[in-house]
Parts: sequence; C-alpha cells; structure tokens
Amino acid sequence: MVRTAAAARRLLAASALSTLFVLPAMAQDATPADDGETIVVTGSRIQRSDYNIANPLVTVTAETLEQSGNVQIIDTLAQNPALINSLGGARTSGSNSDFGAVGVALLDLRGLGENRTLVLVNGRRHVASLSGSAAVDINTIPNDLIEGIDVLTGGASAIYGADGVSGVVNFRLKRDFDGFKASGQVGISSRGDAGQRYGSLTYGKNFSDGRGNIALSYEFREQDRLSSFNRSRTGNPLNTYGIVRDPSDIPDDPNVPDRRPFNNLRYADSSLGGAIDVDLDGIPDFTGEGKVYDRGLLLPSSGGLTQGGDSTPLAGYQGDLQAYNRVHNFNLLSHYDFSDAVKFFFEAKYVKNKTFTLAQPSFDFFTYLTPDNAYLQDQFGALAPDGALVSRDNFDMGVRGERNERETMRFVGGFEGAISDHARYELSYTFGQTKSKVLLTDYRIGDRYWAAIDAVRDPATGQIVCRSDLDPTANINPDNYDAPATTFTPGAGSGCRPLNLLGNGAPSQAALDWVNADILNRAKIQQHVVSGSISGDFGQFFELPGGPIGFALGGEYRKEKSSFLPDELLQQGALQDFSLQLPEKGSFDVKEIFGELSVPVLKDMPFAHTLSFGAAVRLSDYSTVGKTTTWKVDGTYAPIPDITFRGTLSEAVRAPNITELFAPRNGGFSFIGDPCDPVYIGEGTQYRAANCQAALTAAGLTPDQIAAFNPENDPTATVSLPGNSGGNRNLREETARTWTAGTVLRPRFIPGLIASFDWYDIKIKNAINTPTAEELAGLCVDQPTLDNVYCQNITRANGTGYISGYFVQPQNVANFKTAGADIKLNYSFDTAKAGAFSISLVGGYLDKLQFIATPGAEVNVDRLEAYFPKWNATGDITWKLDKLTVNYGVSWFSKTRRYTTEQLDANPDIAAPKYQWYKEKWQHDLYLAYDVDERFRFYVGANNLFDQQPSIASSNYPISYVGRYMYAGAKITM
Repeated sequence: MVRTAAAARRLLAASALSTLFVLPAMAQDATPADDGETIVVTGSRIQRSDYNIANPLVTVTAETLEQSGNVQIIDTLAQNPALINSLGGARTSGSNSDFGAVGVALLDLRGLGENRTLVLVNGRRHVASLSGSAAVDINTIPNDLIEGIDVLTGGASAIYGADGVSGVVNFRLKRDFDGFKASGQVGISSRGDAGQRYGSLTYGKNFSDGRGNIALSYEFREQDRLSSFNRSRTGNPLNTYGIVRDPSDIPDDPNVPDRRPFNNLRYADSSLGGAIDVDLDGIPDFTGEGKVYDRGLLLPSSGGLTQGGDSTPLAGYQGDLQAYNRVHNFNLLSHYDFSDAVKFFFEAKYVKNKTFTLAQPSFDFFTYLTPDNAYLQDQFGALAPDGALVSRDNFDMGVRGERNERETMRFVGGFEGAISDHARYELSYTFGQTKSKVLLTDYRIGDRYWAAIDAVRDPATGQIVCRSDLDPTANINPDNYDAPATTFTPGAGSGCRPLNLLGNGAPSQAALDWVNADILNRAKIQQHVVSGSISGDFGQFFELPGGPIGFALGGEYRKEKSSFLPDELLQQGALQDFSLQLPEKGSFDVKEIFGELSVPVLKDMPFAHTLSFGAAVRLSDYSTVGKTTTWKVDGTYAPIPDITFRGTLSEAVRAPNITELFAPRNGGFSFIGDPCDPVYIGEGTQYRAANCQAALTAAGLTPDQIAAFNPENDPTATVSLPGNSGGNRNLREETARTWTAGTVLRPRFIPGLIASFDWYDIKIKNAINTPTAEELAGLCVDQPTLDNVYCQNITRANGTGYISGYFVQPQNVANFKTAGADIKLNYSFDTAKAGAFSISLVGGYLDKLQFIATPGAEVNVDRLEAYFPKWNATGDITWKLDKLTVNYGVSWFSKTRRYTTEQLDANPDIAAPKYQWYKEKWQHDLYLAYDVDERFRFYVGANNLFDQQPSIASSNYPISYVGRYMYAGAKITM
C-alpha cells in the first residue's frame, strides 16, 4: 500500500524525474572508412566501404563517455535528443521505483517507452533485465569496452526484428585489444554525498601472428544511496515546497491563481507518533505522546494536506533520491581465424548487480483501539471510554525498502568467413540469462500486526499481552481484521508480542521483529537466439554505374522465457501493505527470414556524386501473435560531395511481451485522484463533466449529492485503493509507420565541418496501452461516452460514488504519434600554435508527441510536458594542446509545463504563469585531462559547474538532485 495524496503526487512528482547530465562531443555522421576496408553499420547487415547510410545515426564515442565524467552511462545517453526520457537516477529510486526495478537504467527512444526501444550489443540482441519485459538494464554494459554507441531512429524491425518500433541503440564493443589498460575514477557532490566510484582492468593479447585475439575485462561501479532527508529542499519541511490549492481562492475567482506554493506541508490528521481521536468524531484530539493535537492550517481540495501542526511532513516521505548501486562486470572477448573462410568468435559476460533503496513507511488510517487496550488505558485512561481511532505514519517500525540482486550471463559464439570474393556468411548462437532476487524489507504481516496491536492486560499476571494469547479461538482483532490467523497459531505459545502505537518510538523491537518480514521473490529470464546469414554483392556477375548491388539474406530463431516466483507470504496475500501476487510464467518463440538490398545506382558522375537505394523485409512467425511482416525502403542522393539528401520509409512491429500476455490477476494498491472531484473535473476533456454526472447517477447519487461530491475533502477517499491487474492473451502486435528525411553537409570550402538535419515522423497504431489506475479513471470519463474499455474496469461504491476498485489490463486500443527534428554539427580544426579544436552541437526539436487512448477519443498532447521540451541541445568545445585536453560543455532544454496541456486548457488560472512552467535547464560541465606520457592520463572535472537547482516544488527536474558534482580519475595503458 502506497501513500500518495493527490497534491503530494503533484508536488513531489519531480522526485520521479531522472538525472540529466551534459553530453560532450557526439559524432553524428562519421567519416568514410579507409580505402579497402569494409564495415557493417548499425541499421544494415550489408558490408560497405563508407558510412553513407539513409537512416539518421548518432554515435556516442568512447572519448565522449570519458569526458562526460559520468560513471552511469544512462546519465550521458539521456542527453541525446532522442533519449531524454530514459529512466535512471531518482526515477528508479525510493517510492518511484517499480517492483523489482530498483536502480535500473532503461533507455526510452523518442519518449515511446523502454519496451519499444531495442538494445543491441555488437548488433545482436541482449537478454532483458526485468521479468516479463524486453527492457535491458544498460548497467550490464561494460563502460571501458565501449567503442561507440549508435542511436538509430526508425527502420529497425526489418533488420533486427520486433521491439525496435522507435529505433535501436547499439553498443559496439572494442575488438582486438592488445595490451593492458587500467582505469579508475571517484566523484562526489559539492555537498559531500552522492558519491560514485569506478574501476576497470582490461588485458588482451594477439596470438598466432595476429590470427587470434583474447581479451579479459573486469569492471567495478558503485553509487552511494542518497536519502531525501539529506537535502534541505527535500528533507526539511520549511524548505520543501508544493504547489497546492489556495484556500483563499475558494470559491474560485478566475482572476486569482487556484494553486500557489506552500512549505511545511503535511498529511492531515496523521502523525509520526499517532493522531489519536478519543471521541470518535474523525478529528484527532491528541498526539500519541499525549499532547493536544495541532491540526495546522487545513488546505481544502488539496488531497488531504495541511500546513504546519503535528501531522507528518511530506518532506522526506517518498524515500531516496538515489538508490545504492554496485556492479561487478566480467567480460571475455575472443576470436580465432583458421582461414579467411573460417573465423571463430566467442564472447562471454557475467554481471552481478546489487541495489538498495528505502521508499516510504507503512501507515495506519483510522485504526481502532478498543477501550480495554492496555496502552490506550495507560496513556489516556478515562479520556477514551469508547476506545480511540489512531492514524500514524510508521517511520519507527522500519521504512519499507527493496534490495535487488541481479545476475546476468550472456554467451555468443559462432563462425563467419568468406564464401568468395563477393560473399560472406555468419552463423551464431546467443544465450542470455538474468536471475533476480527481489527482497522487500520491513513489510508488515497482516494477521500478526493486527494481533500485536490488540494488546490487553492478562488478568492472571497483570502483564500486557496479545488478546489472541488469551482467546486463541476468536478471530484476530475483530474491529480491524476480523479473520482467523494464517501465519501463526494463536495461544500462549504463539510468540505474539504486544505492539504500542501511542508515541513515536513506542513499538518495541521484539514486537517489530514478530510483525515485520523481509519478502524474497525470484525471477528468471532466458533468451536463445540462433541466427544465420549470407551477405555480399553481385559484383562477380554485374555492376551498376555506382557499384555492385549489395545483399543480405538470412534466418533467425529466437525463444524468450520468463518466470517470476513471489514469496509464499505474497502468494498467500498475507502482507498488510502489499497485495496478493501470484507466480507468473510465460514464453514465446519466433521464426524469421529476412533480406536486404543496397543498390548503388550512380557514383562520381556529374550531378550524381552518389545515388543509391535500399530495401529490407522480414517475415516473422510468432507462437503468440502469428505472422507479421516488416519492411524498409530508403535512398541517398549526393549531387556533389558537399551535400547528401537521405530518407527512409519503414513499417515496424512490436509483439506483446510476456507480462502483457501472461500476467496472472494480481492484487494491487493505488491512489486515485477522482477525476469527478471539483478539483479535477475541469481538467479533462469536454466529455468529462457529463460523463461524471452519468457515472455518479449510476452509483445512486441524487442531484444534491452529486453537487456536493468532493472526495478530496474526505480522508477516507484519499488513501490507496485496492484493485487488480493482469495480462491479456488476446493482444495483437502493434505497428509503427516511420519516415525520415534529411540532409548532410560536408562543405569542401570548410574542411572539418559536418552538419546534418533530419526530420522524423512515427505513428504507432493498435498500440498496447497499460494505464495506471489513476489514468484508467481519467480515461474512463474523458471518452465520448462511458461505453468504453476503461469504464469497464472501474467500479464506484453505491451511495458514495467513490471509486472502490479497478482492473488494469493492457489493450490494443491506443495510437501514438511523434514528429520532430534532429540537428547535428561537428567542426574540427588545427592551428599552428594554439592546438586543435573540436566543436560539437546536437540539438532536437519536438514538433509533436500525442497519445490517443481509444479510436475517436480526444488527442492527449504530451509535447512541452516534463521530459518532452520543444527544444533541447547539447554543445561543447574541446581544446587539445600537446598533453593537455580541455572540454567545456553546456546542456540545455527549453522550459516545460508543470501541468498537462489538457489541465491548462481546461483551467487557465490553475497557477500563476511562473508556476505553470518548469524552468529551462542550463548545465555547464568542465573536463581537464593531462597526458603525463603516452601511457598515463590524469583527469579532473565538474558537472553542473554552477550548481543549478531543480525548480520550486520539484526535487529532480529539470536538473538532477545531485547539484555540482566533482570527480577525478586516471588511466594507464601498457
């Protein structure tokens, strides 16, 4: 059960916003290969002699990664305009992390979701990291072995298969490493926290006159946990702000902003030591320590918040800003060339990743203590003749946390070689496996907790004992639980220890040891891929004026398996704060054939320096969704060497993943801000008001009750609600149609300058959409009528109209549309005395990002919302003089909206204009390196040099919570 009141969700939403660091030089359109050398470029299986491909491709180099100063690769890649919404940092820590996903780093290409981003290593698939999904935790990629990271938009499914509907991110690892290399780096924030440490050892050797090579690598990365209590702006109530409903603007004055910043916000009528209601009127009278209760300034329509007083502060409540993360990464890379016709290659990897985070405490809301409760009698005596209601936030019972341990193994082996001067083959087998242990810490066992707080005096001894020890046949705590015990046997020898709720720190350790449990869950993912292909050209038969036609043909078989085994207590539904979870198991396989052509029509002719076309197709047969077809056509045209025009048109698919298909019907808890509450009813579509009227009428409310409907002011309606979620075996594949068009400039009159502009347009139809419970409630009443798939899964209680249940399930009902531009520039030049300079700029323009929940529904516009700025850019300049290298970088994106486009359209005075927007991001980075000799380099640097802070009422957006971060490192090469 998670406590997140409506206003608290909004004012602390930025704690879910990930860290963003500057990206030094990104190469964009690489220079041609050396004469006679052939290469395979990401986005094609055909070897070629240059990088003139039609797909927009951005390459992040190893030098870029070093100059960024980021131990976590995600912090560098998130600066790519296409990857700005990637998940890491605070977004996978504390209360923001998903179950089993603490500390992961997941790439999200074009803001279309991590499950639509295909991650490759050396052009091959990588096993997923989270059970039931296709998402790859890039913490498993070794930093020091990376030669380059290619980010490609569109046209990927025809080459690499399903999942890459938004594109591909390919990690290219170094090969033929000969020698020894050691690297190390340490860093810490200017506030003395958020430390990171990194070390790497690599040894490689050529043998058999260069025909063979073997390389071994070990890498260690560690990141400290950072609690939100450690930072004043998130842990000190007086310095922690939220933007909530202004009580002086009730009733609403359209000339006065509805919401304004408040500090010292607290959860109304709930306290660390207990808010005690002795007259049972729903309003606390005392604190658990016996002090008269100060309710503070109540804030109506704020989701159950108050300012000041004795209630529990929101500051620090949502847990860590940064999870602890430790990675051990072992790699083996090898190959041996028996001849040009037979070349053997083998790769092996083992990664062990440990993460830990603290989230939020458990809580009690209107828990009833009977009049004979011994602790209640001792504290309040005659003041509580009828018992008392207790609401408290249980920091003193152990803040709930999650500890993950993931082990990843991956093996790649195969043969490649020349069939003739014009054809090559490759056969390979890839096996990947991820095993996870997910340990939930300090979770209350339901029957034990309710037995422990039902504490009375033993009439025989006068000692305080559990009532269940005296009456073992009765149901446990009839006023709160009223069910038989399931995890212990009541009676004198049960082990039950009475638990005192009255006062912060009152629960004894013996009682906590009996009621709390650590919950161990296990997951296992396996991937098998067998692939074979032949590639080459038709040069031995004929050539076009531009050269021989290139081709690639092949087939692939892939099997994916995933299983999740919850702890026995979870399977029993025995926890007080975590709903029933059932085992999940599923698998699918796919058989595919594919083909690709590259047709160089003209070359080195007047007005046709190059003219080429390409095409690719892949036919797939899934055990789940059946047959699919993906394809791509493309073309490049360079009338002169200085300018190239390029474009692609492709259709890609994503098959549903294992969880989407096979997840059992599990329980869950979610907070739902009721869209029919007066606070939110004006923030939806034009249909919301009428649909809410109809929904409440159907729940039995009279017109007067509907007019007074206000769940935000009822504390019983602002807590987590029980519901269910599950898979859908009737899902079909989703389909994306993508086109790109652009130009590349290499003006001969400005040597060293390369610039490009590319436009992309992606439309996904029949998209698989799994809304959150709150989104489900909003989507229900925002459709043209209540007769829609979302309303079928929301229930309201008769009489009150409050939302009482939900069922979240994926459906093929949504459409996504996005379009925009990527702008890239590199300029390098040498001077006679002042050294060499390199200038780089990577920019993005977001023209459109839309979500359509169901056919015919209104368009949900996400452009300009958090992580989707209209403009973003990363620029840097690198100066090299003799042994000195200096890099200065700036990362920027334009301001984004704090509220959704739909909220602002429906309620223009929701907040003052300056609070409707998050500020622009401006981050400055500095890197300095000195090469003592050709073998030893020492470097220092600082990220966020001027210590820009997040926006008011935000812990992590538009810039990282870390603030100024300083680091130092060294590299030795022998």
